[in-house]
Amino acid sequence: MSTGIKTMGALWERNAQFYGNREEVNRALAEYTGFTHAQTFERGCRLASALYNLGARRHDRIVILSENCNEAFENYFACHIAGFIAAPVNYRLAVPEIAYILKDSSPRTLIFDISYTAVVEQLRPQCPGITHYICIGAHRIGKQLPAWALDYDSVMESGSADGPPMRAREDDYAQLLYTSGTTGKPKGVIVSQRALVPWTATHSLVTDLNGASRVLQATPLFHVGGICYPFGAWWMGGMTVLLPAFDPLVVLQTIEKERITYSFMVAAMMQAVLTLPGGEKFDVSSLKRIVSAAAPIPVPLLKQAFERFGPIVSVQYGGTEFGCGCNLPSHFVRPEGTADDIKRLASVGHPVPGNGFRIVDDHGADVAVGVTGEVLFKSDSMMSGYWNNHAATLEALDDGWYRTGDLAYRDHEGFVFLVDRKKDMIISGGENIYSREVEEAIHQHPAVAESAVIGVPDPKWVEAVKAYVVLKSGASLTEDALIEHCRTLIARYKCPRQIAFITELPRIASGKINKVALRDMAKAGA
Repeated sequence: MSTGIKTMGALWERNAQFYGNREEVNRALAEYTGFTHAQTFERGCRLASALYNLGARRHDRIVILSENCNEAFENYFACHIAGFIAAPVNYRLAVPEIAYILKDSSPRTLIFDISYTAVVEQLRPQCPGITHYICIGAHRIGKQLPAWALDYDSVMESGSADGPPMRAREDDYAQLLYTSGTTGKPKGVIVSQRALVPWTATHSLVTDLNGASRVLQATPLFHVGGICYPFGAWWMGGMTVLLPAFDPLVVLQTIEKERITYSFMVAAMMQAVLTLPGGEKFDVSSLKRIVSAAAPIPVPLLKQAFERFGPIVSVQYGGTEFGCGCNLPSHFVRPEGTADDIKRLASVGHPVPGNGFRIVDDHGADVAVGVTGEVLFKSDSMMSGYWNNHAATLEALDDGWYRTGDLAYRDHEGFVFLVDRKKDMIISGGENIYSREVEEAIHQHPAVAESAVIGVPDPKWVEAVKAYVVLKSGASLTEDALIEHCRTLIARYKCPRQIAFITELPRIASGKINKVALRDMAKAGA
């Protein structure tokens, strides 16, 4: 995809010129003020200038640890303008997990919300390479600034509205987003300015975003699903209403108050909104599109969504490594349609325009229609590779094609149906969880001999983590105690919600654990 915009910084500057007085981002809480496109560009320039004055240079990683806030967007803007790398961290992770990411990404600057002071206190001794800590919100809530931190607002004011004496180039890296890997360790996905521009344009195109779009953003800004849709709206001069976190009541209140036209909801979020007591009283008639991704939406839930919101739901399939891959537009989502329409609800639609798409067998040959194989993508939005992980990059990229690890087939009309995940991934509440990572946490308990983790259906989270555990001879352990143990090592959403203690794990002839048998056991209620 060819555009006149070569960097994201150039996009923000263009918006300031063409849509300067139009509101760009607003936080839907009374104590926060919205900003226009011109104001956000100026603040991005000021922050970039201030960071430069503190010693930041091209490709330096700028980490932010915070719930959704204007400052998180401003970190993206500053990095996109100056050529720094925006590296947000998942604030839901446990301290050891955050420490691993900081050691891997080696930032010089960490921006954090005052509410994460205790977490940062634990991280500081482990990350001696961080020279500047910048604190958001101390004055806002009347708390004392940590002695070792700089005040965000003061840092912002110290910068020049003209920006730093450098600008991002199209071959610069733009952002570093960490995603869990099959080994249990997160991998840093590095995306260049050159790739992020068509990535943004594609999301704008396939999601039907435009200058009148009012995007409600409740998913976290450290996540690819938290930034692609605001960026897509801004591509056309639209605006974003930002929530600190997802809350179904606040979501409905904000849709009504702000006349929201677009929202992204994974299935678990949609379920929470649709089942909220009293939720039907809110006016949601302004909505023109709801996009769901990360996991298929159950047909009964789709029917509920249609009854409440109308025929405005679409489904997308993509990834941090390659952007938006497939799209099932709302006019193909017909839960009350023909048998073919109902079957199509389980698909993720067609590959988006401009993407190379293949389904291949274990030997790399393209499979026929109806045959299951691994999904490969090639696009202008492709990642540059995994940060500090050349081996993983070589494994994932095959002659320019990204190997997703997802298994799928195509029907005779080209609709893509995901059927399994090679990487044994569990998707719970829209978050990717890898069984091996959970198993490693379980295995660190001294009473555990071995374990196996699978995903099981869950009415709220779509999938939940279930662990089958074999204890050491003579050992005793409760479900609650093991879950609490896991919470000290991995994020709470990754921890098992169900644990079954058994005497022996089923295995196939090679000795590997038979997870198919475990899933059958789970279905049978064993």
